[in-house]
Amino acid sequence: MFDLLSIAVPFRMQPGLQRIEGGRHLTPLAAGSALWQDKERVVAAGASRLCVAGYDPQPALAAIRRRAQAEGLAAGEPIELSFEQDFAVLDGPSTTLPWLCVCAPSHWAPEDKLGLPFTAVHAPVADNQLLLGAARQLAQLVTAGGEWERFVWTITPSNRHDQHPRRQPRAPWPQDEGDGFAGQLFLRAERQTFFPLAEGSGQAVFTIHVMLQPLAEAVTTPAQAARLHEALATMSDAVLAYKGLAPARERLLDWLKTRGA
Repeated sequence: MFDLLSIAVPFRMQPGLQRIEGGRHLTPLAAGSALWQDKERVVAAGASRLCVAGYDPQPALAAIRRRAQAEGLAAGEPIELSFEQDFAVLDGPSTTLPWLCVCAPSHWAPEDKLGLPFTAVHAPVADNQLLLGAARQLAQLVTAGGEWERFVWTITPSNRHDQHPRRQPRAPWPQDEGDGFAGQLFLRAERQTFFPLAEGSGQAVFTIHVMLQPLAEAVTTPAQAARLHEALATMSDAVLAYKGLAPARERLLDWLKTRGA
């Protein structure tokens, strides 16, 4: 799961890319699991894959299968139900996403992002100046070869992996306090990775791995509580609104103080 002690403080919206060498990008998806059920519903509705006109997705599918083979994994049909990850293709020269295979978005609609440049995709992100300013350099970096990863996280009252805004409206925050409040919340983290679609293609496969864990199980040490407390305490109002955390921050901070004692 996500390491809370890896959170940078004070909190800032930033790329946070790290190079990895020979790292794992794929995780087998357990049939019948909560994530499998969410994904299966999207696949059954024909809503998992999106492609711009004229783009051939077969090289991307082949790259994912090669990656699976290199990691000793089987890629069945459809790939959505083989792996916990969702997928997209990032094109370096245009910085666009010409192909998406996404079943569990975190409050964004894949159909609204298809074919858009990096700056437009991330325009709604709060405090996005660093991201937008480095858009072209980041796209070129992760599509020039090599493997990369980054992590993003939030806290949510929903245990659904699929949080498409038009399929799953935001869950309301519980009205409780203290342990009763925190006991109904989840740490939602994403590990995002990039690996080359093919050598010299100028494109990368982008993976998105949503991980959900009950918050009370994720925060088990005073050091973890203190790090999460500092991150939440230093979030701007814009970031709190973007993540939907504004109504919950003060109660979260109070609870984390008791865990950090």
